[in-house]
Amino acid sequence: MAAESAVTTCFRHPQVASYVRCTRCERYICPSCMREAAVGHQCVECVKEGARTVRQARTAFGGRISAVPLVTYVLIGLNVLAYLAELARPSVEYRFDMLGTVPAGHLPEGVAHGEWYRLLTGAFLHLTPGEGTFGITHVLFNMIVLWNIGRVVEAQLGRVRYLALYLLAALGGSVLVLLVAPETRTVGASGALFGLSAAYWVMGRRLGHDMRAVNQYMGGLLLWLVISAWLTSWQAHLGGLLAGGAVTLAYAYAPRDGRRVPVQAGVCVALTAALLVLAWVKVSGLTGGAAA
Repeated sequence: MAAESAVTTCFRHPQVASYVRCTRCERYICPSCMREAAVGHQCVECVKEGARTVRQARTAFGGRISAVPLVTYVLIGLNVLAYLAELARPSVEYRFDMLGTVPAGHLPEGVAHGEWYRLLTGAFLHLTPGEGTFGITHVLFNMIVLWNIGRVVEAQLGRVRYLALYLLAALGGSVLVLLVAPETRTVGASGALFGLSAAYWVMGRRLGHDMRAVNQYMGGLLLWLVISAWLTSWQAHLGGLLAGGAVTLAYAYAPRDGRRVPVQAGVCVALTAALLVLAWVKVSGLTGGAAA
């Protein structure tokens, strides 16, 4: 009696006969488990393992490539929500705006009196209708700039580096306000946006882009920096510009090897520490003067 031929089955579905092997692990696979490969077919497990071991593409600055500007969406959402909160409760602005201290004889408030959160919360608030020179156009203009510039910068830097840049630029703007005009109340994302604009210029130089359009944009930005000395807080703008430029220089010119991430992270940590030390020194002077 002739020997009955052996029947091979799929390793994932033993009830299904199979005559095709995975080109990677050589196990038998059925049609539902087959995945097209460069040569032949692979099983589901081998495809997943290959995806984990394949090195993910990175931008020139080390960021992960992503088609969705998620951080920019979130930042715009936070600014809009904060603005709606201001409209609902006007006291929100005075509770969270950037303020170093108040003149003698007033109730103590501001960074000098322990409200350190103002160094960042003020960057998410904006002027409300009927207030100041701009009113609602303040938040609208800033969100348009954030949408146009933020998407480009985030695509090149990746989400983590981009968020660090944004927050450090906002912090840099607030610290310069604290150092130069501690009794001035300031609100707005402009400091952070000046930092993103500095990043836009540095990245263009590093990537070898045609700088004519970029330089025109930066020329208009610097003109606005001068005009803002009479209309808004030039200190926040300049502080954000300098902080954003410093961070992006580290991103752009860090070594492209295993040292890149430590160098980039180290510069961000060092800048954060330097800004906080400057703020602490100024606060110590303000509180010491008030005590005297």
